[in-house]
Amino acid sequence: MAPREVGAMRDCVEELSDAVSGIKKSLGEMKELRGKDFDLKMNDIQTWVSAALTDEDTCTEGFAGKVMNGKVKTVVREKILEVAHMTSNALALINSLAALHG
Repeated sequence: MAPREVGAMRDCVEELSDAVSGIKKSLGEMKELRGKDFDLKMNDIQTWVSAALTDEDTCTEGFAGKVMNGKVKTVVREKILEVAHMTSNALALINSLAALHG
C-alpha cells in the first residue's frame, strides 16, 4: 500500500476502535437500564451508538479521492458499510426502545 493508504488505514483503525469502545460501553449500560435513571442512561446509549456511526463514516472519508488505490478503497468501504448498516440498525432498535419507555 502507498503511504497515503497506510495513513488512512491507521486512522480508520483508530476510528473503529473508538466505535467499538462506544458500542461496548452502550452494551454495558443497557444491562443497567432500570429505574429512575432510565432516560439518562438511554440518552447516553443513543449518544455513544450515534458517535460510533460517525466514527465509521469518518473512516470511509479517509479513503475518498481519486489518488487512493481503487481496490483498497473498495474493500475497506464495503466492510465499513456493512458495520455501519448493523450499527444503524442497532441505533434504530435503541431509539424504538427509548420511544416505548418515553
